Amino acid sequence: METGKIILLIQARCNSMRLNNKVLTYIYNYPILGYLLERLLLKYDRNKIIIATSNQQTDDKILQYCIKQRFRCYRGDLVNVSKRLLAAAQFEGAEAFVRINGDSPLIDPKIIVKGIEFFNSGKYDLVTNTSPRSFPVGQSVEIIKTSTFKKAYKQMLTTDHFEHVTKYYYEYPEEFRIKNFSNNRDLSKYRLVVDTPEDLERIKTIIGNMTKPHTKYTMDELIELYPSA
Repeated sequence: METGKIILLIQARCNSMRLNNKVLTYIYNYPILGYLLERLLLKYDRNKIIIATSNQQTDDKILQYCIKQRFRCYRGDLVNVSKRLLAAAQFEGAEAFVRINGDSPLIDPKIIVKGIEFFNSGKYDLVTNTSPRSFPVGQSVEIIKTSTFKKAYKQMLTTDHFEHVTKYYYEYPEEFRIKNFSNNRDLSKYRLVVDTPEDLERIKTIIGNMTKPHTKYTMDELIELYPSA
């Protein structure tokens, strides 16, 4: 069953508590956000990729980066990420959106393709690969139906619901049609995300070990480059 417009929403901000300015932190020749965007362009048109950041001065740098790199940017609430993403999806007239974290520089776009295929195959409110998790952190994909998200948002009450966009879905799964898709092996212990200084060093090591352009590496190939403990 073919669905309507699906966009990719990248949530990104500069004032991270654990690693300030992380999405614009450079690893060799590119910022973290730059790696992510280059990988998404392998499978998706530039116009379907929107960086959803805040309307605060702290995130002016993200807007400037988007303008320079010719990517679209939507600005909304700093703390209430759910409100920001809902507003962006409605502004775009999207039936559904793929939620992607801006701190996932090496996400495999094939996983996003797989998630959208599942979304298109049934009447789902949420398609996810995180509940239960079998993919690495930093390879998380959630496809969210906008109309359902609008209804869910009206029920959200806690700070966690507003900050962690799909937390309400996982707390009340009986209210939604949720589809989880799994990897063929459990890789949930691996971290391909940049959320802490330790994560940053790990990703630097992985990228430093690459012998071909980063866009050529699949998730499984990235795991092969993962530094040993």
